[in-house]
Amino acid sequence: MTQRCGFIALIGEPNAGKSTLLNQMVGAKVSIVTHKVQTTRARIRGIAIEGESQLVFVDTPGLFRPRRRLDRAMVSAAWSGAADADLVLFLVEAHRGITEGVQAILDGFLEHIPSGTRISLVINKIDKVKSENLLLLTSELNNIYNFENTFMISAEKAYGVESLKTWLAAELPFGPWHYPEDQIADAPLRQIAAEITREKLTLRLHQELPYQLTVETENWVERKDGSVRIDQLIYVMRDGHKGILLGPKGATIKGVSMDARKELEAFLDRKVHLFLQIKVRPNWLEESARYDEIGLNFRDGD
Repeated sequence: MTQRCGFIALIGEPNAGKSTLLNQMVGAKVSIVTHKVQTTRARIRGIAIEGESQLVFVDTPGLFRPRRRLDRAMVSAAWSGAADADLVLFLVEAHRGITEGVQAILDGFLEHIPSGTRISLVINKIDKVKSENLLLLTSELNNIYNFENTFMISAEKAYGVESLKTWLAAELPFGPWHYPEDQIADAPLRQIAAEITREKLTLRLHQELPYQLTVETENWVERKDGSVRIDQLIYVMRDGHKGILLGPKGATIKGVSMDARKELEAFLDRKVHLFLQIKVRPNWLEESARYDEIGLNFRDGD
């Protein structure tokens, strides 16, 4: 057999560039990207083909010190994604170096990842530092942990991404592909649609509010003319949040809806009728059904 297939987990601190790298590898946007930390909540699988190899990338939530149930469930999903993978890529931001968070992840390898797991170091955002600083950081990190390989990339600018992809393709185990050749993501369309809307909300809202809301696709109706009607619920924790989301004369939610609809139309390649409704649900962070919709295990937050 010449075909190869396997799972590659992307781990790192929030904002290390995991989602950007995933999208570059797949060649399409399957994981939402914003400038805010902790944007990715659940494990998102993106699928890429390189020669005879099918690469299944698992974009995990950023690893950080959890405070709430949702945080704990996200961190648990990240570690289990790494533990189950054939190959692990640990992303570190070149300009930030060995932060407290990076050190905490390095310390967590022994506790959370089975011995023998193949972990490679990926230093991202190399365009932000001088080459001598990169060499020093590489040396320091490899002295702390014996990485199988080290790659230097800029996921945003696609520097070094192709050589990393080529190496990964040659290292995956032999075996049949898990997905059809034209599939680029392993997530229900309803969930991807909800994530697209959540991204647009995150980009327009400030401070803590994006972390206190969630989006669910309530209805998905295929119409006879080939278009689709999508009804989504945005759950917020307080009445005041609802007012912020609506904005002056409903301008904020209209803008979010328009941005999300455009991206959904591009992703689905057809006309989309998107309807958003805001609901106040003070305890959504403690409801298991909300976690099911996100793709997280509620009990992992205990």
